[in-house]
Order: sequence, then C-alpha cells, then structure tokens
Amino acid sequence: MILFPRINRIAKPSAIPAWQPSFNRNGLPVFPIISPVLVYKPDNQGYLVNNSADVESSNSRQNFEVSEAEGHERLDSFLVKRFPNFSRVKLQRAIADGAVLLDGRPAKSSTRLKANQIVAVGLLEQEIETPIPEKIDLDILYEDECLIAINKPPGMVVHPAKGHWSGTLTSALAFHFEQLSSIGGPTRPGIVHRLDRDTSGVILIAKTDAAHVSLASQFENRTVEKEYLAIVTPAPDRDRDMIEKPIGEHPYQREKKAIREGHTSSRPAATFYEVLERFEGFAAVKISPRTGRTHQIRVHLAHIGCPVLCDALYSGRARITASDFSRQGADHEIILDRQALHAQRIKFEHPSSGATLEITADLRADMQRTLEMLRMYRK
Repeated sequence: MILFPRINRIAKPSAIPAWQPSFNRNGLPVFPIISPVLVYKPDNQGYLVNNSADVESSNSRQNFEVSEAEGHERLDSFLVKRFPNFSRVKLQRAIADGAVLLDGRPAKSSTRLKANQIVAVGLLEQEIETPIPEKIDLDILYEDECLIAINKPPGMVVHPAKGHWSGTLTSALAFHFEQLSSIGGPTRPGIVHRLDRDTSGVILIAKTDAAHVSLASQFENRTVEKEYLAIVTPAPDRDRDMIEKPIGEHPYQREKKAIREGHTSSRPAATFYEVLERFEGFAAVKISPRTGRTHQIRVHLAHIGCPVLCDALYSGRARITASDFSRQGADHEIILDRQALHAQRIKFEHPSSGATLEITADLRADMQRTLEMLRMYRK
C-alpha cells in the first residue's frame, strides 16, 4: 500500500516517507513517479491509496505480470495504460534507454508480449516544465482579444522540451501576455500548432480556450491555408507537383521522420509545391501542405531528391558560405546556417467574428540574403 497526501489537507508525518525534491539545471523541480496506477481512491482517513493487485515493488523497480487478455500487446501499449501521465514517446525512450526489462532482459517498444511474462520498470522521473517568463522581443503581426499572430524567428523552440528549457516562445508569451488559453496544458499555454525550431514565420497563438477550440478544429478539418517559402537544392524537375507519401517514424533515428508505406506509425501526408524561381543548382519553391505531419515539408522534399537548403537533418548540410555561391576565392562568410524554410502566409476563419483573416510574415534577413546571392551568382 502506497499513501499519498490528500490535496488541501496536511498529511500525517507518519503516513508518507520523508522526501526532498531534486531540481534540474533550470531550477525546476523533478518528481520521482513512485506508482503508475491509473486511479487512486481516498480511504476512510482521506488518503489516496494504491491497492493495485498486479503491481509488486522491488527496490527501484516495479514488476507487472502480463495477463492472458494482454498477451500479444506491444510493450509500449502495455505501459501506456499503466503510466497515463507519460506520453507514448517518453515511454518508448525509457524502453530504448534500458529502463524497462522484459523477463529480466532489455526489449523493444514493438515487442509483442506473452501471458505471464514480467515487465520490470525502473524509477521514472517526470519534470514539471511550466514555462518561466522571459523578456524576449516578439514580432507581433496581429493581435486582438482572441488570438495573436507571431513572426517566429529561426532558432526559437516553441515550447519547453528536453535540452530546451529556456528561450522558448512560450516563455516569451508568458512574459508579454497575461491571458493565454489553457487547453494545451501548463507547458504549452496558447499553443495551437507549432513550427520546427529552425523554421521561421507566422504562428498562431490562442488567448482564450474558445479561440483555441475553434482554431484547433480548423486545423483538424484542414480548412486553414498555410503557405511556406523554401529554398531547395537541387531544383525540382517539375514546375509544380503534389507529393502524396505517408510519413512515419524513422526506422533508425529517433529524431527523424521517414516515408513509411504500410507502417503502423505512418499517417497520410500531402504537400503541393510550385517553383517560383530557378537558379543553377537551386530553386525558390512555394509550398502548400495539405496535411500537418511533423517534418512533413522537409521529408517530402528530401524524398523527391530536393531537400531544403541547410537542413542538417535531411540534407546532411548545416550551412552555406559566400564562396559556395560565387565559387570564387575563399570567402567563408556564413550566409545561412539553418534550414531555408519560412511560413510566409496563413489564412483562416476568425474564432469570434467568423471573418476570413489572412496574415503574412516578411522573409527573414538570412533567407533574403541567400536569395540575393543566388540572383547574383547562380541566375
């Protein structure tokens, strides 16, 4: 039996073990998750009690016996039901890191379980990642009582994540705005959709929960028009085309996505592109994604052999210098050191008035300079 203090009541000192919180490098508390039980019920003295019959604690590990009904389930699916406060991705990482053992041995997330096997889970930690307000300048494109449109700079992560606890868009929003929607949870106030860290351009922020619901519904129903500008290398053979290929988890690299036909992680994805300007070995391309999968534009363009310029993850090149354009001398001035992808326009229905709003974001200086170099040396 594990006892947890009831909220708004002082726990008896003898009822809970002495414990002192640890803190991560940004001063945020880290809480060890002692039990993965789905539901805790108060006993007759007001304490939350874990009476789960299928859990046996042994030192720092929790042991779970696979029932007959749970046979043939994936290991990660088995754990998702027992750790509702953790995402599937976090649990898959715990499995990959060796924190989960199946019959005493490491296993894969996709391993199919058998009845009576023992799943041992090491002590997991859950970090409280509430954004800390930071005085960061924001380029506000539009604002009213319902929403905000921001021209996000490259290099800014949208919300806190592993390795990126400060300097995020949510930290900047927490400093500048008193009211933001709460539907995204404490780590993502106001966030309706996202842009990759090194993608610049327009992103919508909801001030109210009603606005959040409306905008999220429009994204889900694919009625939001999004337009990106990308610089790719080499230039596509066709002037325009629709790329329709499913996107799923990369088979070897956790941080990447990949074209995966018929895979369980795959989701349909469609991207329309049109070449705006051609250069020797490069092209400026307008992109209109029809779906919103993670890394969709980058994966689709790489798939047709025309990856986004300086996309380190999918092109293998992280920067380009002046001499790379001119092919003269040894001018090592860095012109671009992030993926050449910019969200330049978004069109949607206003959550309150129902009017059509179209918001554009000026191209960032680094991409503008890149186009100037191309026009000068590669036209």
